[in-house]
Amino acid sequence: MLDRLQAEAAGWRRERGEKALAEVHGSIAVPKKSGIWRFFAFMGPGYLVATGYMDPGNWATSLAGGSKFGYGLLTVALLSNMIAILLQALCSRLGVASGRDLAQACRDAFPRPVGFVLWLLAEAAICATDLAEVIGTAIGLNLLFGIPLEIGVVITALDVFLILWLQNLGFRFVEALVVALLAVIAACFGIQIALADPNWGEVIRGFAPTTEIVRNPDMLYLALGILGATVMPHNLYLHSAIVQTRRREDTLEGKRDAIRLATWDSTLALMFALTINASILILAASTFHAGGAGEVADLGKAHELLNPLLGSAMAPTLFAIALLCCGINSTVTATIAGQAVMEGFLNIRLAPWLRRLITRAIAIVPAAAVTIAYGERGAGSLLILSQVILSLQLPFAVVPLIMFTADKRKMGVLVAPRWQTVLAVLAAALIISLNAKLVFDFITGA
Repeated sequence: MLDRLQAEAAGWRRERGEKALAEVHGSIAVPKKSGIWRFFAFMGPGYLVATGYMDPGNWATSLAGGSKFGYGLLTVALLSNMIAILLQALCSRLGVASGRDLAQACRDAFPRPVGFVLWLLAEAAICATDLAEVIGTAIGLNLLFGIPLEIGVVITALDVFLILWLQNLGFRFVEALVVALLAVIAACFGIQIALADPNWGEVIRGFAPTTEIVRNPDMLYLALGILGATVMPHNLYLHSAIVQTRRREDTLEGKRDAIRLATWDSTLALMFALTINASILILAASTFHAGGAGEVADLGKAHELLNPLLGSAMAPTLFAIALLCCGINSTVTATIAGQAVMEGFLNIRLAPWLRRLITRAIAIVPAAAVTIAYGERGAGSLLILSQVILSLQLPFAVVPLIMFTADKRKMGVLVAPRWQTVLAVLAAALIISLNAKLVFDFITGA
């Protein structure tokens, strides 16, 4: 009864209940003294989140933008990253200050029917995300080892056992895998950029805003695609849950410090994601655009063209390795996000292996069916459909996040600063508008 009264006094309807991702909640010790080791203890969750900002869907839009318009859309990649940093900072704040992840907060704040609908929408987004990553991983296996897409889709199920094994060792090992694969991706693109030898003066000018983006309808459409595919709903649920894996002091000062360090973690990780996304666009601009290949949005076609354009047999291999690492990373984080969503909304506790198996099966069945029936062309269409589903679900994750973090009754003295809330509202309005346009264009065939 006391817990319930305290929850109501804090603006929540019920006591905190089960902890987010209970098997790893507070499992990582944090040094009490401030310093470099305390900072390093908080590093990790941001890099799991960052993988969602460089998934195969983002690869396709960056390749298309760079191959068709050169370096001109780098400014859009930068803007997208700034929005991502802002929203992920709010996720850290919600998780640390309230002790709830976004799914748990929605379950607490809204009536049960509304919460159930939000859960269904979140599950659809998780499955759509996982679907895209499964297909991306299968394409990577196909490009690298010649494994047929339908077999590659089935092989991706094995990462369920990889996650379970690593999580049994400790959540730090999951983070270590993600960071290691990100390092491989960065190295692959670093070498490819060196081979491409881009015009660095044009690269720098590409980050500057230009009115051509608004005046050119084709350029605007690709800009909308880059912006619209940036913020993924599952990242908001994921980040607010995994930020609670740190065992820090349950005091006001301890929470303030945790919010600050977690925000630095996600900010640095997302700047790394910007580097990767910009590298994809720069690679496309300096090879396909400069080589006169025209618009290239297909991952297989990009792989095929890299060798003749760069004059190196190593370039397409590096591209395939990076894509495979990206797909593995994204499937790992999407599966963990799926667990947080089901447990947070429904308060149902399944065995970790069963939850991950269910999430992966829901994604693999349609992916396998389409790739068997239609091959690579069908897989590409399924990737597009998955992005439309994510676009439809996005407002139902972003709006509650802003509502909760701006509510002083729920957040207390740790409520988001007014300037942060205003910027988040503007960013959300922009993202929602762009996603609505993309969905409209998809439906009308514009």
